[in-house]
Amino acid sequence: MKAGDNKEFWQRTAKSYGSFMKHSWKLYDTICERIRPGLTREMSVLELACGSGQLSFRLAGRVRLWEATDFSENMIVEARKKPRSSRLLFSVQDATALLYAPDSFDAVVISNALHIMPHPELALAEIRRVLKPGGILYAPTFVHGRGAGFRLRAWLLTLAGFKVYFKWTAEGFERFISEHNFQIRQTALLGGSLAPLCYLEASVQK
Repeated sequence: MKAGDNKEFWQRTAKSYGSFMKHSWKLYDTICERIRPGLTREMSVLELACGSGQLSFRLAGRVRLWEATDFSENMIVEARKKPRSSRLLFSVQDATALLYAPDSFDAVVISNALHIMPHPELALAEIRRVLKPGGILYAPTFVHGRGAGFRLRAWLLTLAGFKVYFKWTAEGFERFISEHNFQIRQTALLGGSLAPLCYLEASVQK
């Protein structure tokens, strides 16, 4: 990824990100409840934009291997400070230029990241490449909301130097995923009006 990709924001906020996200634990628990049934002990899973491990630590115990990656070195430093099992690995990687071989993973998780990437289509192309035939994409993503509260939250993030590149509605986000050769399996609108989230699962056919 290049300049303008929000990396400076994530580098700057990495130390406080875990504490800040505590107010969203209930939402992340709901996301995990939806992902868990699709995970098995035999699976290898890649997580992109893992932050400091908000989903990683909750879900890694369900699979054989969980590779959690983020392009922010500081986020990975924070994630590695926490106790973890040997099946959970953290590394710094660019979601648009992954180092893995084709057909390496049974599932890919990318949570709340595609809308804040300048070129999410590049990440989707890489996800398709590293997923095995029939592999599953889990892509819960914040979508555009309405109301004064949502607008205020968006304005405050902009003041903090955070850029949202794609202000999808839930329907627009589903359409974007479908247009990049994924078959939608399941969607649900979660969260409240302040931070609505489209939970999305899709499969890849090769």
